[in-house]
Amino acid sequence: MARPDKTAAVAELVESFQESAGAVLTEYRGLTVKQLQDLRRALGENANYAVVKNTLTQIAAGEAGVEGFDDLLVGPTAIAFINGDVVEAAKGLRDFAKANPSLVIKGGVLDGKPLGAEEIAKLADLESREVLLAKLAGGMLASLSQAVYLLNAPLSQAARLAGALQAKAEQDPSILQGGAGEPAPAAEETTEAPAEEAPAETTEAEADEAPAETTEA
Repeated sequence: MARPDKTAAVAELVESFQESAGAVLTEYRGLTVKQLQDLRRALGENANYAVVKNTLTQIAAGEAGVEGFDDLLVGPTAIAFINGDVVEAAKGLRDFAKANPSLVIKGGVLDGKPLGAEEIAKLADLESREVLLAKLAGGMLASLSQAVYLLNAPLSQAARLAGALQAKAEQDPSILQGGAGEPAPAAEETTEAPAEEAPAETTEAEADEAPAETTEA
């Protein structure tokens, strides 16, 4: 590749890193051209899947401030630059890799933070960001302040949290019973407590007794 072409290719990769929400690094050794086309169609608008050269990608990642790729840039490499729903992109890659074992997910970067292959797999297992956060806010965490913090947490942290929650759920499955669809404790207290109506009942009873006293007199 001529030097001007290399410069242009690096610039394009830098732009892709900077404009995407994240990137997943894969090895595609053994996949046919048709399979690569099928993968691109499966990802749809959620990601742009591009075959890249390792040396140029290493340079571009450095210029874009992306860390954690150096050790992964070995063998035939392609990157899914995520432009849409991060969870859906992870699901698409996970599902395609299950059906086509030649696709190997090595790792990636999300919200500027490096992710390992296992963390990307956990991200793909999420139902959706909204469902996950609803469960957290509904009682899967002991502290409400932690749940509020997670409403603004990057998905890279949500992916790590999913792993911790999965491990906790395996030890104590009862934590999953407090899903978003169940009423929160505060709602139960509100339902129980028309304590303020008690004086009204007492007032009515006194009113009933008043005529009787008048009759006796």
